[in-house]
Amino acid sequence: MTDRAPAPGGLALVEALVNTVDLESGRDRLDTPEGRARFGVTERDLAGARELRESLRAACLAHAGHPPHREVTPLGELLARAPLLVAIDERDGSASLAPVDGGPLLSRVAAAVAEALTAGTWLRLKACELPDCHWAYYDRSPAGKGRWCSMSVCGARAKMRRYRAK
Repeated sequence: MTDRAPAPGGLALVEALVNTVDLESGRDRLDTPEGRARFGVTERDLAGARELRESLRAACLAHAGHPPHREVTPLGELLARAPLLVAIDERDGSASLAPVDGGPLLSRVAAAVAEALTAGTWLRLKACELPDCHWAYYDRSPAGKGRWCSMSVCGARAKMRRYRAK
């Protein structure tokens, strides 16, 4: 669990959603009314929100070169269901994809992914390599080769495990 600055733009939503569950303790913020309200998720939408979260985590793990943590619905399949529209800014003529009518969580995530793809930042959203963490973080390292959400916590744990194994 990191003390890093949030991911830029719409990726902050994706990062926050992935990080609603603490894999080490099992605590899930989507279990609380406040946690669900933050993402506009109702009790009825909870299973879909969790499915989306774990598919996003698998994508973040892939960005870091790690295998999926478990079997998940492919993210592309989920995002293909998201209703989006092309929004044109009348002041400067710029275009973006936006959720229809503010949209459900799936559409907001799809718009955020599209924005990140356009900006070239999508592959920088990664998940920590430690299996009991897998916390999402935005890799701001110059080479884009970050491995842990926090060098002082997960990085130190991983290095200490390798040292002890020797």
